[in-house]
Amino acid sequence: MANNPLLPHRHCVLLPVKDFDEAKERLVPLMDAAERRDLAIHLANGVVQAATPIPVAVVCDNEQVSTWADTLGAQVIWAPGKGLNVAVEHGIHVLAEQGFSWITVSHADLPFPNQLTSLPNFEGVTLVPDRHHDGTNVIKLPAGVHFKFSYGKGSFERHLAEAKAQGLEVSVVEHPQLSIDIDSPEDVSFVRAQTRQWGPEGPH
Repeated sequence: MANNPLLPHRHCVLLPVKDFDEAKERLVPLMDAAERRDLAIHLANGVVQAATPIPVAVVCDNEQVSTWADTLGAQVIWAPGKGLNVAVEHGIHVLAEQGFSWITVSHADLPFPNQLTSLPNFEGVTLVPDRHHDGTNVIKLPAGVHFKFSYGKGSFERHLAEAKAQGLEVSVVEHPQLSIDIDSPEDVSFVRAQTRQWGPEGPH
């Protein structure tokens, strides 16, 4: 049992979260600034709740986000000026030093995150691509691996190549819920259609 990566003291969920006031800029045609901010907070709240009872750490460089994370009982890992990829790597390094063995790195904009901590146990790197097979919504990996993150357009293929370059076994999980995120107006329409079909919690 001591090696089970799902035990709370061995496994942590890491969320990189940007300034809520700057979030979801691609949704400007649909929402004003306050609505985009509220959406970003709502989605991030859902991801944190879905991680329970696994500990959650939020890596950020914004005081508002830090206060939000602290209010939810998440650990705050401060990473000012590092950029997304370096911030995630820094967060994993901090968590590894704290004794965590497994880290699940998740985007904070997943509308159906309730399966976040139910990914199968796997000794290598687990990748959950987005529904377009372009981005990487979730990555689960051993904390001690020096994995080079490369978020942004085309990140799934880069993360797949990085895992192989490191000689790590890779499991690609095509997940009907975790593959969905909200970045664009088209994503909003897709999520609304899925919500009508599945209900607000996703498929059961």
